[in-house]
Amino acid sequence: MNPMLALRQYQKVGAQAQVSEASPHRLVQMLMEGGLDRIAQAKGAMERNDIPGKGVLISKAIGIIGGLREGLDLENKADEVGQLDNLYAYMMKRLVDANIQTDPKILDEVAGLLRTVKEGWDAIAAPGPQF
Repeated sequence: MNPMLALRQYQKVGAQAQVSEASPHRLVQMLMEGGLDRIAQAKGAMERNDIPGKGVLISKAIGIIGGLREGLDLENKADEVGQLDNLYAYMMKRLVDANIQTDPKILDEVAGLLRTVKEGWDAIAAPGPQF
């Protein structure tokens, strides 16, 4: 058996176990972490001049941020929710720009924005068990 294939399978099973046991709060954290990881990987692909890899990784980051955006409660009508929706839309647009222009500075910009949102989310205590 290929050791790299076995390692990837092990990591996939571990990630699936984390998702199945995670609270909604933790799932959002995991999405944000995944988005940051894909952006960092896309930046590495740019540095290696791996154009196809860059496109795939940026597409994955866009999908993750789109998932975060879809999870917003837009019926809430809170200003913060609308602002976060606009921020996520902006991040997605900038990722498209980064892909077209092959510009790592745009990836840094989006990563910084997502990191700021994640820090705020991390500061919110996860709700305790419901009895």
